[in-house]
Amino acid sequence: MSARIRVVVADDQNISRAFFEMYVRADARYQLLAALRTAQETVDYVDVHETELVILDIMMRNGIDGLTAAGEIKRKHPEVRIILTTSSLETTWEDRARAIGVEGFWYKEYEVHSLTEMMDRVMAGESVYPSDPPELNLGKVKRSKLTVRELDVLRELTGNLTNEEIAEKLNVSVSTVKRHIENMLQKTGFKNRIDLAMNAKALGLVVSEEDRTRGTPIT
Repeated sequence: MSARIRVVVADDQNISRAFFEMYVRADARYQLLAALRTAQETVDYVDVHETELVILDIMMRNGIDGLTAAGEIKRKHPEVRIILTTSSLETTWEDRARAIGVEGFWYKEYEVHSLTEMMDRVMAGESVYPSDPPELNLGKVKRSKLTVRELDVLRELTGNLTNEEIAEKLNVSVSTVKRHIENMLQKTGFKNRIDLAMNAKALGLVVSEEDRTRGTPIT
C-alpha cells in the first residue's frame, strides 16, 4: 500500500460526487485519483490506473449500474477494495454486494457511520455493512412490518408488471400475488396498487431489477 491510499469515486449526481470528493480530499491519508460520472468509466479507469479503493454509487442513469461494475472490478482486480453507496433502501443489494466480495455498503441518507470511518475500516481489512436495514414509513406502516414476500411483490409492482407477470416471475399463483397486494394496501392505507407502487418507488423502498440494470451490460 502506498503512503497515500489511491481512491476513485463515481456518482452520476453532481452533489453526491462532490461530497465524495470533499471527504477524500479532506484526509491527507487519501489521494483522489479521479471523480467519475459513470460506472463503466470506473471499470475502464481501474483497468489502467493502480487503484486501492473505489467509492461507487449503485444507481446510474447512463450505462451499467454500480453492482455490475463492482462485480467486474472484483473479477479482474480482487485486491481493489470497494464501498458501494446508495440513496435507495433496496436491502437485497446488500446480499448481492457481499456475494461479489464488496467490502463496504453505505446508505447515503441513513448511515450512522461517516464516510471517512467507512473508508478507514474498509482499508483496515474490515467488511462494513449495516447491522440493521434502514427504517422508514410507507404510508401508515413501517418498512419492517412488510414481509419479505410482500416486498418481492412490491418490487415487481414498481416495474409496472401485471399480476400475471409478477406471478410468473416469482413462481407463485396469481391469487397469491393479489393477496399480497391486498395485504399491503390494508397495511399502508393506499387506495390502489398504483398509489402503492408510486410511493414505494418515490421512496426508493424497493427497486426492480429492470430499473437497476437499465443500462448497457459490459461486453
